[in-house]
Amino acid sequence: MAFAGKYEFEGDENYDAFVMKIGLPSDKIEMGRNCKIVTEVVQNGNDFTWTQHFPGGRTTTNTFTIGKEADMETMGGKKFKATVKMEDGKIVAEFPNYRHTAEICGGKLVEISTSSGVVYKRTSKKIA
Repeated sequence: MAFAGKYEFEGDENYDAFVMKIGLPSDKIEMGRNCKIVTEVVQNGNDFTWTQHFPGGRTTTNTFTIGKEADMETMGGKKFKATVKMEDGKIVAEFPNYRHTAEICGGKLVEISTSSGVVYKRTSKKIA
């Protein structure tokens, strides 16, 4: 599955319930609400650089190879190690307190994070 491209936040579902479930601080919750995040994905085979650009100039970058352990960072800034997998065309990562998947559906980047039954969905449209 080809993920390479630049994607701009289009909409989300269940943001508040999810971020409260994973314990995100209230200042980060407010900052992330309806945030026009631009996600940039560079893919070379199974090697990925996944960068999220936030308004105000803050960025988070995770670099990983499918099937190999990598140093990662959560949306709250916590660093951890994870082995990212590819399952049925979806990128799958087990974060410390949630499971994250990403896939391309109809040319859009669809990311789903699940924590203890609470599901957060973010959709981004391709802009480049």
